[in-house]
Amino acid sequence: MSTANPQPLWQPDPERIARARITEFQAWAAEHHGAPAQGGYPALHQWSVEELDTFWKAVTDWFDVGFSTPCTRVLGDRSMPGAEWFPGATLNYAEHALRAAAARPDEPALLYVDETHEPRPVTWAELRRQVGSLAAGLRALGVRPGDRVSGYLPNIPEAVVALLATAAVGAVWTSCAPDFGARSVLDRFQQVEPVVLFTVDGYRYGGKEHDRRETVAELRRELPTLRAVVHIPLLGTEAPGGTLEWSELTAADTAPVFEQVPFAHPLWVLYSSGTTGLPKAIVQSQGGILVEHLKQLGLHCDLGPEDRFFWYTSTGWMMWNFLVSGLLTGTTIVLYDGSPGYPDTGAQWRVAERTGATLYGTSAAYVMACRKAGVHPSRDFDLSRVQCVATTGSPLPPDGFRWLHDEVRDDLWIASVSGGTDVCSCFAGAVPTLPVYTGELQAPGLGTDLQSWDPSGAPLVDEVGELVVTNPMPSMPIHFWNDPDGSRYHDSYFDTYPGVWRHGDWITLTSRGSVIIHGRSDSTLNRQGVRMGSADIYEVVERLPEIKESLVIGVEQPDGGYWMPLFVHLAPGADLDETLLNRIKRAIREQLSPRHVPDEVIAVPGIPHTLTGKRIEVPVKRLLQGTPVEKAVNPGSIDDLTLLGFYEELARKRG
Repeated sequence: MSTANPQPLWQPDPERIARARITEFQAWAAEHHGAPAQGGYPALHQWSVEELDTFWKAVTDWFDVGFSTPCTRVLGDRSMPGAEWFPGATLNYAEHALRAAAARPDEPALLYVDETHEPRPVTWAELRRQVGSLAAGLRALGVRPGDRVSGYLPNIPEAVVALLATAAVGAVWTSCAPDFGARSVLDRFQQVEPVVLFTVDGYRYGGKEHDRRETVAELRRELPTLRAVVHIPLLGTEAPGGTLEWSELTAADTAPVFEQVPFAHPLWVLYSSGTTGLPKAIVQSQGGILVEHLKQLGLHCDLGPEDRFFWYTSTGWMMWNFLVSGLLTGTTIVLYDGSPGYPDTGAQWRVAERTGATLYGTSAAYVMACRKAGVHPSRDFDLSRVQCVATTGSPLPPDGFRWLHDEVRDDLWIASVSGGTDVCSCFAGAVPTLPVYTGELQAPGLGTDLQSWDPSGAPLVDEVGELVVTNPMPSMPIHFWNDPDGSRYHDSYFDTYPGVWRHGDWITLTSRGSVIIHGRSDSTLNRQGVRMGSADIYEVVERLPEIKESLVIGVEQPDGGYWMPLFVHLAPGADLDETLLNRIKRAIREQLSPRHVPDEVIAVPGIPHTLTGKRIEVPVKRLLQGTPVEKAVNPGSIDDLTLLGFYEELARKRG
C-alpha cells in the first residue's frame, strides 16, 4: 500500500495544542513520572507502552482517582489473558461519576432529547439524589454486590440513574435496547440471571409509539431469577401487577452510599453481536473501566466540565456505556432517544445544535447517508460549538472525511475511532494534538501497544496485517460470564498468537504513526493470495449514487475455487442494468485492484445487519457455503430476518 507523504486534511493550531489536556498531562507526567517532555504525542505514546505501570499510575494520579484502599502495585500480573491490575485497591465507579455534583450542583449533568429535539436538563444534584434514592431502594430489595441488575430501556435519564445506582451498590449492570425482541434479550439476560429488571412500557421511534408490554411480560416469565421488576411508564400506561413504580423508588432525598469494591470487581456485562451463536457475555471491571475511560475521554477526547458530549447510540451498544462515562470528566452528556433520521436525515445535527455539543459522535454510516441525501450541516445549523465530530461502527471512508471537512467546517477535528465492545474503548482514534489524514485514524491510544502483524507474528509497517495488542489494557474483560475455565475467552482473542490479543481486524500502521482499518479479518477477501478488507470495497462502490448499501463476500468452494459476489441494495429508482454493472466493476478495477472485481454483482432487497447496525458478512458467507440458516446465524441478533431468505435461496440454487 502506498503511504507517500499526503497533506493533512486538518492540523491543530499551536494554541489548540497548548491548551489540550493531553499536552498538560505530558508536561506534568514528565515532571512527576519521568515521561518525555519533548517529542509530542509519539514520544508520550512510546513511553506509555514501554513503562506501562508508571503510565497507569500517572493516569490515576492526574485524574485524582479515589482509592479507598491503596493498591500494592499497579500491575500484579501482566500476562494475557489474566492481567491483574491495581491489586489490593478498592474504589467505586459511580462515586467518581458523580464527583462533579459537589462543585456544580445546579449545572446539567444530563441533557435528555427525544424526537421533539427539545433538550431537558437533569442537574448534577438531581442525578446524585436519584442515584442515592434508587441505590437505597435496591439494597432494600436485597440486591448485594455481585448481583446482576438488568435494564430493557431506551437512552433516557432513568437508564443512567439505574446504571449508577447499580454500580453504587456493587451490583453488575447489563442492558438491552427496547427494539430488541424477546428472544434477543433472553439470549443475553438468561446467561447472567438478573435479580432486578428495569423496563419501559414502550418507546417512541420515527414518530411512532411502539408498545413493548407483551415483550416485557415474556421476559418476566422467562427470567425466573427476578426478584423485582421496576416499571417506567414512558408511554403513560399503568404499571402491570407485581411491579414497582420508578417514581416511588427515586423519590427519597438520600445521599448515595458507595460500596467500596476491589478494582477487578465486575461493573457491567456487555454482549458481542452473537450473529452465529449465543452472544458472548463480556464482563468488565469497575476499576478497569474507570481508568481506561478517564484516559480515553479526558485525554484523547479532551473532555472536561465545560464540554457537552453527544454520541448517537442506544443502550444495546457499548457506545452508550462510553457516553455515560463522560460524567467521569465532569462533562454534560447528551442522551438522544429517537430515530437517527427523524423527522429528516439532518436530525442528529439539529440535536448537536440544540444541545451545544462540543464533541458529537455518530456512525460512519450516518455521515455517508447525510452525504448521499445532500444534507448541508453548516448551512442549516449553528454548529459553532462543535469542536470534534467522531465516528465509529465501521471505518469512515475518505469521502466521509472530505464531506465533514467541506460541509461542517474546514477547521474541524475529525476523529474516526476504532475499538470494540470487548474492551469498551478505542484501540486507535482521537488525539487532539495530531494532524488528521483523510481516511486514517490519528494514532493508537496511550497505554495501547497496538501493532499490525503478519501470520508468523512479525510486525508490519505500511502493510496490511492483523490488529494485535501486545500489552494488557485495564478494560480488557476480566472474564466471560458462564466460561468457568476461561476457554471461550481464550479462544476469542488468544488462540492465534499466544499471550497476544488478536482482535480480528485488518489494519495498516503507517510510517507516520496513523492507522488505517480495512475491515474484519475473518471476512477478508483473498484473491490469488492478495488480501483486501471488505471496507475498501464498500468505500468505492457506495460512492455511486445508485448504490444505497453493499455487501461483499469471499466464499471458498469445495473444489478449491473462490467465488466473490457483490450484493447491492439499490437506491429507489435505480436499476442494475449493464451500464451500472460496468461502472461498478470499473470503479473497483481502477480505484482498488483488478483482482478484486467481483465475480457477480447481484441486486438484493436489503443488506442484513446486527442489532447494532453492522453488516453481517460471516453469517451470510456461511449461508452461501450451504450451512443451514439455523446454524449459520442466531436469528435474535439480526435486524431483518426476512432478508436472509434471499441468500439462503441463492445458496440452494448454486448448490
